[in-house]
Amino acid sequence: MQAHELFRYLRMPELGDVRQYVRTLPTNTLMGFGAFAALTTYWYATRPKALKPPCDLAMQSVEVEGGEHARRSSLLNSDELLLYYYDDVRTVYDIFQRGLQVSNNGPCLGFRKPNQPYEWISYKEVSDRAEYVGSALLHRGFKPSHVQYIGIFSQNRPEWVIIEQACYAFSMVVVPLYDTLGAEAITYIVNKADLSLVFCDKPDKAKLLLTSVEKGETPILNTIVIMDSFGVDLVERGKKCGVEVFSMREIEELGRAHRQKPMPPKPEDLAVICFTSGTTGNPKGAMITHQNIVSNASAFVKTTEKSFTPSTDDVLISFLPLAHMFERIVEVIELTPFPQVRLQIHILKVYRGSIHASMKRHMKPEIVL
Repeated sequence: MQAHELFRYLRMPELGDVRQYVRTLPTNTLMGFGAFAALTTYWYATRPKALKPPCDLAMQSVEVEGGEHARRSSLLNSDELLLYYYDDVRTVYDIFQRGLQVSNNGPCLGFRKPNQPYEWISYKEVSDRAEYVGSALLHRGFKPSHVQYIGIFSQNRPEWVIIEQACYAFSMVVVPLYDTLGAEAITYIVNKADLSLVFCDKPDKAKLLLTSVEKGETPILNTIVIMDSFGVDLVERGKKCGVEVFSMREIEELGRAHRQKPMPPKPEDLAVICFTSGTTGNPKGAMITHQNIVSNASAFVKTTEKSFTPSTDDVLISFLPLAHMFERIVEVIELTPFPQVRLQIHILKVYRGSIHASMKRHMKPEIVL
């Protein structure tokens, strides 16, 4: 077919032809076209606007003078590294304390049982429970030191954050464990990090740890604390291999009875040892200081200070594993109220059911990272 013949077949219809065609359409079809046009117009008029970049995207960094081609963010006013954003926040412990003060004891951690409404724990309750847990550890002989390592083997839930804050309040170091590591990698980490105590969310994880002790693979482990309910048989099994098994409630009550004042860390102290999954051999532990975490969180606040304006009703939904550092950085950012408003950002832990359903039906979070 010649080109001119093709163009003849593909010619634009005349206006009269279009009118004639429209007259032949059923009323329902015309109403559908009208509704679609109205919805499209409404979406276009109300769609979220793109955030304005905080800097010229063609010049996001500048070369550091004398730095052998090293570069820094163009948002900074000098070549000095951004170590902190707020003068009163130098450690992860300071982050939560600032949130406690500025939030006016607002809601902090949210959780929900299946088919139940969300329940919220206030900043003050989280702070008190964290101090109870930390005090219990001291009473049992653990040291307020950056070489005292505490394991957390749990999915996201309020207790995870409470235990984490307990460690920071008394200068201890968090060592997260997670399911996908596998039994061999978990055994390796328990030994490598000298974990004599591990917090578990479920009895099944405690049984996994006890099996390693019974086999003589983790002789260092002598204490397990379980968040969910469990039977007496687990306690008896632990006694046979020299491991004490406690409930989270028992630990908190012990700390309440022997409460001590926090012994906060220094910025250069170790905060977390984050182990890799071990895909290329044994897991490697990244040693992360309080200053590392605060600097990272401060960089986010600095980058978004002119483009993100939070409110007291904002909700963060947390579903990435807290064992991963990205989710931990997001958590500490949102636990620190921003300078624009006296903000309380809620941390929502979803660990049962559909995340999409929870977001749509219940919380409708403004922030998802």
